Amino acid sequence: MDELIRAVRDHANANWEKGGWDFLAECWSDEDIGIAIGSAKTPKAAIAACKRQVKVLDDHRREMQGGWW
Repeated sequence: MDELIRAVRDHANANWEKGGWDFLAECWSDEDIGIAIGSAKTPKAAIAACKRQVKVLDDHRREMQGGWW
């Protein structure tokens, strides 16, 4: 699990300004990442599992920044 968490953190740091990865890099604990990874067995699957969740956060942020005014 530590290897998968490290792979996700490395990906988040390398993609800081894309798709909400900054949320994960700044705010998520290793425990949070482990929960998000779920049953993923490979770094690629772990990153994909987390990507689904950080995308929701990024979409919400973009919606709030766009505003209706």
